[in-house]
Amino acid sequence: MNLRSLIPFLDDSVSSWALEARLLRWLTLTWLFFGLVMLFSASYAVADVKHDDGLYYFKRQLIWVVVAFFGFNFIVNLPLKRILGISHWLVILLLCLIFVTLIPGLGKTDLGAARRLLGPIPIQPSELIKPFLVLQSARVFGMWERFSWGVRFTWLGIFALVILGILAQPNLSTAALCGMTIWLIALAAGLPYKYLGGTALSGLLLATLSISIREYQRKRVMSFINPWADATGDGYQLVQSLLAVGSGGSWGTGFGQSQQKLFYLPIQDTDFIFSVFAEEFGFIGSVVLLVILAIYATLGLIVALRATQPVYRLVAMGVTIVIVGQSFLHIGVTTGVLPTTGLPLPLFSYGGNSMIASMLLTALLVRVARESNEAEVVPIRGKELINDRQRSKKGFTKIFR
Repeated sequence: MNLRSLIPFLDDSVSSWALEARLLRWLTLTWLFFGLVMLFSASYAVADVKHDDGLYYFKRQLIWVVVAFFGFNFIVNLPLKRILGISHWLVILLLCLIFVTLIPGLGKTDLGAARRLLGPIPIQPSELIKPFLVLQSARVFGMWERFSWGVRFTWLGIFALVILGILAQPNLSTAALCGMTIWLIALAAGLPYKYLGGTALSGLLLATLSISIREYQRKRVMSFINPWADATGDGYQLVQSLLAVGSGGSWGTGFGQSQQKLFYLPIQDTDFIFSVFAEEFGFIGSVVLLVILAIYATLGLIVALRATQPVYRLVAMGVTIVIVGQSFLHIGVTTGVLPTTGLPLPLFSYGGNSMIASMLLTALLVRVARESNEAEVVPIRGKELINDRQRSKKGFTKIFR
Protein backbone atom coordinates (compact mmCIF):
# COMPACT_ATOMS: atom_id res chain seq x y z
CA MET A 1 0.00 0.00 0.00
CA ASN A 2 1.28 3.48 -0.92
CA LEU A 3 1.87 5.48 2.27
CA ARG A 4 0.71 8.63 0.48
CA SER A 5 -2.76 7.08 0.20
CA LEU A 6 -3.08 7.06 4.01
CA ILE A 7 -2.75 10.84 4.29
CA PRO A 8 -6.11 12.66 4.12
CA PHE A 9 -6.73 14.49 0.82
CA LEU A 10 -3.44 13.27 -0.69
CA ASP A 11 -4.73 9.96 -2.05
CA ASP A 12 -4.11 10.38 -5.80
CA SER A 13 -5.91 7.10 -6.61
CA VAL A 14 -9.36 8.61 -5.97
CA SER A 15 -9.77 9.70 -9.61
CA SER A 16 -9.60 6.06 -10.71
CA TRP A 17 -12.30 4.87 -8.29
CA ALA A 18 -15.71 3.72 -9.42
CA LEU A 19 -18.40 6.42 -9.63
CA GLU A 20 -20.32 5.12 -6.59
CA ALA A 21 -17.14 5.08 -4.50
CA ARG A 22 -16.28 8.67 -5.40
CA LEU A 23 -19.84 9.86 -4.74
CA LEU A 24 -19.89 8.16 -1.36
CA ARG A 25 -16.54 9.71 -0.46
CA TRP A 26 -17.66 13.23 -1.32
CA LEU A 27 -21.01 12.74 0.36
CA THR A 28 -19.21 11.60 3.51
CA LEU A 29 -16.92 14.63 3.41
CA THR A 30 -19.91 16.96 2.93
CA TRP A 31 -21.77 15.32 5.80
CA LEU A 32 -18.69 15.59 8.01
CA PHE A 33 -18.14 19.26 7.14
CA PHE A 34 -21.69 20.21 8.13
CA GLY A 35 -21.31 18.10 11.25
CA LEU A 36 -18.22 20.02 12.35
CA VAL A 37 -19.90 23.35 11.64
CA MET A 38 -22.90 22.27 13.72
CA LEU A 39 -20.75 21.00 16.57
CA PHE A 40 -18.95 24.35 16.71
CA SER A 41 -22.26 26.14 17.14
CA ALA A 42 -23.82 23.63 19.55
CA SER A 43 -20.83 23.37 21.90
CA TYR A 44 -19.33 26.86 21.95
CA ALA A 45 -21.40 28.45 24.74
CA VAL A 46 -21.19 25.47 27.10
CA ALA A 47 -17.45 24.99 26.46
CA ASP A 48 -16.82 28.67 27.13
CA VAL A 49 -18.48 28.46 30.54
CA LYS A 50 -17.17 25.04 31.60
CA HIS A 51 -13.63 25.23 30.24
CA ASP A 52 -13.06 28.96 29.57
CA ASP A 53 -12.52 28.00 25.94
CA GLY A 54 -15.39 28.05 23.48
CA LEU A 55 -13.40 25.85 21.09
CA TYR A 56 -12.65 23.19 23.73
CA TYR A 57 -14.91 20.48 22.25
CA PHE A 58 -14.40 21.57 18.66
CA LYS A 59 -10.60 21.31 18.81
CA ARG A 60 -10.77 17.85 20.36
CA GLN A 61 -13.21 16.74 17.73
CA LEU A 62 -10.81 17.91 15.01
CA ILE A 63 -8.11 15.66 16.49
CA TRP A 64 -10.46 12.67 16.33
CA VAL A 65 -11.43 13.59 12.77
CA VAL A 66 -7.78 13.46 11.70
CA VAL A 67 -7.35 10.05 13.38
CA ALA A 68 -10.57 8.81 11.79
CA PHE A 69 -9.41 10.03 8.36
CA PHE A 70 -6.27 7.92 8.56
CA GLY A 71 -8.46 4.92 9.42
CA PHE A 72 -10.80 5.79 6.55
CA ASN A 73 -8.00 5.97 3.98
CA PHE A 74 -6.46 2.77 5.31
CA ILE A 75 -9.72 0.82 4.92
CA VAL A 76 -10.62 2.13 1.44
CA ASN A 77 -7.19 1.05 0.15
CA LEU A 78 -7.12 -2.37 1.83
CA PRO A 79 -8.72 -5.45 0.21
CA LEU A 80 -11.95 -6.28 1.99
CA LYS A 81 -10.94 -9.94 2.17
CA ARG A 82 -8.07 -9.04 4.47
CA ILE A 83 -10.31 -6.95 6.71
CA LEU A 84 -12.84 -9.78 6.95
CA GLY A 85 -9.99 -12.13 7.86
CA ILE A 86 -9.34 -10.31 11.15
CA SER A 87 -12.86 -9.07 11.98
CA HIS A 88 -13.61 -12.04 14.25
CA TRP A 89 -10.59 -11.33 16.45
CA LEU A 90 -11.54 -7.68 16.78
CA VAL A 91 -15.12 -8.57 17.72
CA ILE A 92 -13.86 -10.90 20.46
CA LEU A 93 -11.34 -8.31 21.72
CA LEU A 94 -13.94 -5.54 21.89
CA LEU A 95 -16.45 -7.92 23.49
CA CYS A 96 -13.92 -8.55 26.29
CA LEU A 97 -13.42 -4.79 26.68
CA ILE A 98 -17.19 -4.30 26.94
CA PHE A 99 -17.26 -6.61 29.96
CA VAL A 100 -14.15 -4.91 31.39
CA THR A 101 -16.13 -1.65 31.56
CA LEU A 102 -18.49 -3.39 34.00
CA ILE A 103 -15.66 -4.04 36.49
CA PRO A 104 -15.59 -1.37 39.24
CA GLY A 105 -12.45 0.70 38.98
CA LEU A 106 -11.86 -0.12 35.32
CA GLY A 107 -14.99 1.35 33.77
CA LYS A 108 -15.81 5.05 33.77
CA THR A 109 -19.40 5.90 34.65
CA ASP A 110 -21.11 8.62 32.60
CA LEU A 111 -24.70 9.56 33.43
CA GLY A 112 -25.20 6.32 35.33
CA ALA A 113 -23.77 4.00 32.65
CA ALA A 114 -20.30 2.40 32.60
CA ARG A 115 -19.53 2.71 28.89
CA ARG A 116 -15.87 3.82 28.81
CA LEU A 117 -12.59 2.44 30.02
CA LEU A 118 -10.62 4.48 32.52
CA GLY A 119 -7.45 5.99 31.11
CA PRO A 120 -6.04 9.03 29.28
CA ILE A 121 -7.79 8.00 26.06
CA PRO A 122 -11.58 7.52 26.40
CA ILE A 123 -12.20 4.13 24.79
CA GLN A 124 -15.84 3.14 24.33
CA PRO A 125 -15.93 -0.49 23.09
CA SER A 126 -19.68 -0.48 22.42
CA GLU A 127 -19.14 2.20 19.74
CA LEU A 128 -15.94 0.81 18.24
CA ILE A 129 -17.41 -2.67 17.84
CA LYS A 130 -20.08 -1.53 15.35
CA PRO A 131 -18.04 -1.76 12.09
CA PHE A 132 -16.54 -5.12 13.04
CA LEU A 133 -19.92 -6.43 14.15
CA VAL A 134 -21.22 -5.60 10.66
CA LEU A 135 -18.25 -7.36 9.05
CA GLN A 136 -18.53 -10.51 11.14
CA SER A 137 -22.33 -10.68 10.86
CA ALA A 138 -22.02 -10.43 7.07
CA ARG A 139 -19.35 -13.11 7.08
CA VAL A 140 -21.32 -15.53 9.27
CA PHE A 141 -24.71 -15.11 7.59
CA GLY A 142 -23.25 -14.77 4.10
CA MET A 143 -21.50 -18.13 4.49
CA TRP A 144 -24.20 -19.70 6.68
CA GLU A 145 -24.60 -22.85 4.58
CA ARG A 146 -20.85 -23.58 4.68
CA PHE A 147 -20.63 -23.58 8.47
CA SER A 148 -21.44 -26.45 10.80
CA TRP A 149 -24.04 -25.97 13.51
CA GLY A 150 -21.23 -25.79 16.05
CA VAL A 151 -19.74 -22.73 14.35
CA ARG A 152 -23.19 -21.21 13.87
CA PHE A 153 -24.14 -21.56 17.54
CA THR A 154 -20.75 -20.24 18.62
CA TRP A 155 -21.15 -17.01 16.71
CA LEU A 156 -24.81 -16.61 17.61
CA GLY A 157 -23.69 -16.92 21.24
CA ILE A 158 -20.97 -14.30 20.76
CA PHE A 159 -23.46 -11.90 19.13
CA ALA A 160 -25.82 -12.47 22.05
CA LEU A 161 -23.01 -11.74 24.54
CA VAL A 162 -22.23 -8.48 22.73
CA ILE A 163 -25.84 -7.33 23.09
CA LEU A 164 -26.11 -8.51 26.70
CA GLY A 165 -22.81 -6.85 27.62
CA ILE A 166 -23.91 -3.50 26.16
CA LEU A 167 -27.31 -3.89 27.82
CA ALA A 168 -25.63 -4.49 31.19
CA GLN A 169 -23.69 -1.18 31.07
CA PRO A 170 -26.66 -0.20 30.74
CA ASN A 171 -26.99 1.12 27.18
CA LEU A 172 -30.36 0.03 25.80
CA SER A 173 -30.23 2.19 22.67
CA THR A 174 -26.86 0.89 21.42
CA ALA A 175 -27.80 -2.69 22.33
CA ALA A 176 -31.04 -2.33 20.37
CA LEU A 177 -29.19 -0.84 17.37
CA CYS A 178 -26.63 -3.67 17.34
CA GLY A 179 -29.36 -6.29 17.72
CA MET A 180 -31.45 -4.84 14.90
CA THR A 181 -28.38 -4.58 12.66
CA ILE A 182 -27.46 -8.25 13.16
CA TRP A 183 -31.09 -9.29 12.66
CA LEU A 184 -31.53 -7.29 9.45
CA ILE A 185 -28.26 -8.64 8.01
CA ALA A 186 -29.52 -12.16 8.75
CA LEU A 187 -32.83 -11.28 7.07
CA ALA A 188 -31.00 -9.96 3.99
CA ALA A 189 -28.93 -13.16 3.90
CA GLY A 190 -32.10 -15.21 3.54
CA LEU A 191 -32.08 -17.12 6.82
CA PRO A 192 -35.29 -19.10 7.53
CA TYR A 193 -38.12 -17.05 8.99
CA LYS A 194 -38.59 -19.45 11.89
CA TYR A 195 -35.12 -18.54 13.19
CA LEU A 196 -35.64 -14.84 12.57
CA GLY A 197 -39.07 -14.84 14.22
CA GLY A 198 -37.79 -16.54 17.34
CA THR A 199 -34.83 -14.17 17.56
CA ALA A 200 -37.05 -11.10 17.14
CA LEU A 201 -39.39 -12.32 19.88
CA SER A 202 -36.44 -12.95 22.20
CA GLY A 203 -35.13 -9.44 21.54
CA LEU A 204 -38.49 -7.85 22.32
CA LEU A 205 -38.78 -9.83 25.55
CA LEU A 206 -35.24 -8.82 26.55
CA ALA A 207 -35.97 -5.14 25.88
CA THR A 208 -39.22 -5.38 27.84
CA LEU A 209 -37.41 -7.00 30.75
CA SER A 210 -34.73 -4.28 30.74
CA ILE A 211 -37.36 -1.54 30.81
CA SER A 212 -39.27 -3.33 33.55
CA ILE A 213 -36.36 -3.72 35.97
CA ARG A 214 -34.77 -0.30 35.37
CA GLU A 215 -36.84 2.55 36.65
CA TYR A 216 -35.12 5.29 34.66
CA GLN A 217 -35.82 3.47 31.38
CA ARG A 218 -39.43 2.99 32.37
CA LYS A 219 -39.74 6.70 33.20
CA ARG A 220 -38.30 7.58 29.78
CA VAL A 221 -40.98 5.56 28.06
CA MET A 222 -43.72 7.12 30.17
CA SER A 223 -42.39 10.65 29.64
CA PHE A 224 -42.18 9.98 25.90
CA ILE A 225 -45.92 9.31 25.82
CA ASN A 226 -46.70 12.66 27.46
CA PRO A 227 -43.56 14.74 28.16
CA TRP A 228 -45.62 17.82 29.14
CA ALA A 229 -47.05 15.98 32.16
CA ASP A 230 -43.67 16.42 33.88
CA ALA A 231 -42.01 19.13 31.82
CA THR A 232 -39.46 20.00 34.52
CA GLY A 233 -38.71 16.41 35.51
CA ASP A 234 -38.62 13.22 33.45
CA GLY A 235 -39.96 14.97 30.35
CA TYR A 236 -37.50 17.89 30.53
CA GLN A 237 -35.09 16.70 27.81
CA LEU A 238 -37.82 15.98 25.27
CA VAL A 239 -39.74 19.19 26.05
CA GLN A 240 -36.63 21.32 25.53
CA SER A 241 -35.83 19.42 22.35
CA LEU A 242 -39.32 19.99 20.98
CA LEU A 243 -39.10 23.69 21.85
CA ALA A 244 -35.83 23.89 19.91
CA VAL A 245 -37.20 22.08 16.86
CA GLY A 246 -40.41 24.13 16.89
CA SER A 247 -38.55 27.43 17.30
CA GLY A 248 -36.74 26.87 14.02
CA GLY A 249 -39.80 27.51 11.90
CA SER A 250 -39.33 27.27 8.15
CA TRP A 251 -35.89 28.82 7.71
CA GLY A 252 -34.44 28.65 11.21
CA THR A 253 -33.12 31.30 13.57
CA GLY A 254 -29.76 31.42 11.81
CA PHE A 255 -26.38 29.82 12.36
CA GLY A 256 -25.23 30.27 15.96
CA GLN A 257 -28.54 31.82 17.03
CA SER A 258 -30.06 28.87 18.89
CA GLN A 259 -31.47 29.83 22.29
CA GLN A 260 -32.14 26.32 23.60
CA LYS A 261 -28.45 25.41 23.47
CA LEU A 262 -27.78 28.11 26.09
CA PHE A 263 -28.11 25.74 29.07
CA TYR A 264 -31.74 24.84 28.41
CA LEU A 265 -31.25 21.81 26.19
CA PRO A 266 -29.12 19.14 27.93
CA ILE A 267 -26.39 17.19 26.12
CA GLN A 268 -26.84 19.52 23.14
CA ASP A 269 -23.55 18.56 21.49
CA THR A 270 -24.20 14.80 21.39
CA ASP A 271 -27.62 13.24 22.01
CA PHE A 272 -29.63 16.34 21.00
CA ILE A 273 -27.44 18.00 18.40
CA PHE A 274 -30.15 17.65 15.75
CA SER A 275 -32.43 19.80 17.92
CA VAL A 276 -29.90 22.65 17.69
CA PHE A 277 -29.54 22.05 13.95
CA ALA A 278 -33.32 22.18 13.46
CA GLU A 279 -33.58 25.39 15.48
CA GLU A 280 -30.84 27.17 13.55
CA PHE A 281 -31.63 25.88 10.04
CA GLY A 282 -35.35 25.24 10.37
CA PHE A 283 -37.58 22.94 8.38
CA ILE A 284 -35.75 23.59 5.11
CA GLY A 285 -32.36 22.71 6.58
CA SER A 286 -33.80 19.58 8.19
CA VAL A 287 -35.22 18.49 4.85
CA VAL A 288 -31.81 19.00 3.22
CA LEU A 289 -30.23 16.75 5.85
CA LEU A 290 -32.92 14.11 5.26
CA VAL A 291 -32.24 14.31 1.52
CA ILE A 292 -28.53 13.69 2.18
CA LEU A 293 -29.50 10.63 4.24
CA ALA A 294 -31.82 9.43 1.46
CA ILE A 295 -29.07 9.82 -1.17
CA TYR A 296 -26.62 7.97 1.05
CA ALA A 297 -29.12 5.15 1.58
CA THR A 298 -29.78 4.95 -2.17
CA LEU A 299 -26.07 4.77 -2.98
CA GLY A 300 -25.63 2.13 -0.28
CA LEU A 301 -28.41 0.06 -1.82
CA ILE A 302 -26.92 0.42 -5.32
CA VAL A 303 -23.52 -0.71 -4.04
CA ALA A 304 -25.13 -3.69 -2.30
CA LEU A 305 -27.04 -4.74 -5.42
CA ARG A 306 -23.91 -4.48 -7.59
CA ALA A 307 -21.73 -6.44 -5.19
CA THR A 308 -20.50 -9.66 -6.80
CA GLN A 309 -20.14 -11.65 -3.58
CA PRO A 310 -22.89 -12.34 -0.99
CA VAL A 311 -20.68 -11.37 1.96
CA TYR A 312 -19.74 -8.04 0.34
CA ARG A 313 -23.41 -7.37 -0.40
CA LEU A 314 -24.28 -7.92 3.26
CA VAL A 315 -21.42 -5.65 4.38
CA ALA A 316 -22.82 -2.83 2.23
CA MET A 317 -26.31 -3.38 3.57
CA GLY A 318 -25.09 -3.55 7.17
CA VAL A 319 -23.14 -0.29 6.88
CA THR A 320 -26.14 1.44 5.35
CA ILE A 321 -28.40 0.14 8.12
CA VAL A 322 -26.10 1.40 10.88
CA ILE A 323 -25.24 4.83 9.43
CA VAL A 324 -28.68 5.76 8.07
CA GLY A 325 -30.66 3.83 10.68
CA GLN A 326 -28.83 5.41 13.61
CA SER A 327 -29.32 8.84 12.05
CA PHE A 328 -33.07 8.34 11.77
CA LEU A 329 -33.24 6.97 15.31
CA HIS A 330 -31.41 10.07 16.59
CA ILE A 331 -33.76 12.37 14.66
CA GLY A 332 -36.77 10.36 15.88
CA VAL A 333 -35.70 10.80 19.51
CA THR A 334 -35.13 14.56 19.20
CA THR A 335 -38.50 15.10 17.50
CA GLY A 336 -40.46 12.98 19.98
CA VAL A 337 -41.23 10.13 17.60
CA LEU A 338 -39.21 7.65 19.70
CA PRO A 339 -38.46 7.37 23.44
CA THR A 340 -35.48 9.37 24.67
CA THR A 341 -32.23 7.43 24.23
CA GLY A 342 -28.54 8.24 24.02
CA LEU A 343 -27.70 7.68 20.37
CA PRO A 344 -25.29 10.14 18.71
CA LEU A 345 -25.88 11.51 15.23
CA PRO A 346 -23.12 10.02 13.01
CA LEU A 347 -20.46 12.55 11.90
CA PHE A 348 -22.29 15.31 13.83
CA SER A 349 -22.21 14.48 17.53
CA TYR A 350 -19.19 15.11 19.73
CA GLY A 351 -17.16 12.02 20.58
CA GLY A 352 -14.03 10.36 19.24
CA ASN A 353 -15.30 6.79 19.43
CA SER A 354 -18.46 7.61 17.50
CA MET A 355 -16.44 9.54 14.89
CA ILE A 356 -13.95 6.72 14.35
CA ALA A 357 -16.70 4.07 14.16
CA SER A 358 -18.72 6.15 11.68
CA MET A 359 -15.72 6.86 9.44
CA LEU A 360 -14.69 3.18 9.44
CA LEU A 361 -18.23 2.20 8.49
CA THR A 362 -18.36 4.66 5.60
CA ALA A 363 -14.91 3.46 4.49
CA LEU A 364 -16.18 -0.13 4.34
CA LEU A 365 -19.02 0.93 2.06
CA VAL A 366 -16.60 2.80 -0.22
CA ARG A 367 -14.34 -0.26 -0.28
CA VAL A 368 -17.22 -2.52 -1.32
CA ALA A 369 -18.08 -0.04 -4.08
CA ARG A 370 -14.48 -0.10 -5.31
CA GLU A 371 -14.19 -3.88 -5.36
CA SER A 372 -17.57 -4.36 -7.00
CA ASN A 373 -16.81 -2.08 -9.95
CA GLU A 374 -13.08 -2.34 -10.47
CA ALA A 375 -11.61 -5.39 -12.17
CA GLU A 376 -7.93 -6.08 -12.25
CA VAL A 377 -6.85 -6.39 -15.86
CA VAL A 378 -3.83 -8.64 -16.46
CA PRO A 379 -2.06 -7.91 -19.78
CA ILE A 380 -1.32 -10.98 -21.92
CA ARG A 381 1.28 -10.95 -24.66
CA GLY A 382 0.26 -12.00 -28.11
CA LYS A 383 2.39 -15.17 -28.20
CA GLU A 384 1.12 -16.29 -24.79
CA LEU A 385 -2.45 -15.67 -25.92
CA ILE A 386 -1.98 -17.88 -29.03
CA ASN A 387 -0.45 -20.67 -26.91
CA ASP A 388 -3.33 -20.47 -24.42
CA ARG A 389 -5.89 -20.72 -27.23
CA GLN A 390 -4.10 -23.73 -28.73
CA ARG A 391 -4.00 -25.51 -25.34
CA SER A 392 -7.67 -24.74 -24.77
CA LYS A 393 -8.56 -26.08 -28.22
CA LYS A 394 -6.65 -29.34 -27.59
CA GLY A 395 -8.33 -29.79 -24.22
CA PHE A 396 -11.75 -29.12 -25.69
CA THR A 397 -11.14 -31.73 -28.43
CA LYS A 398 -10.05 -34.39 -25.89
CA ILE A 399 -13.22 -33.89 -23.84
CA PHE A 400 -15.55 -34.67 -26.74
CA ARG A 401 -13.58 -37.53 -28.27
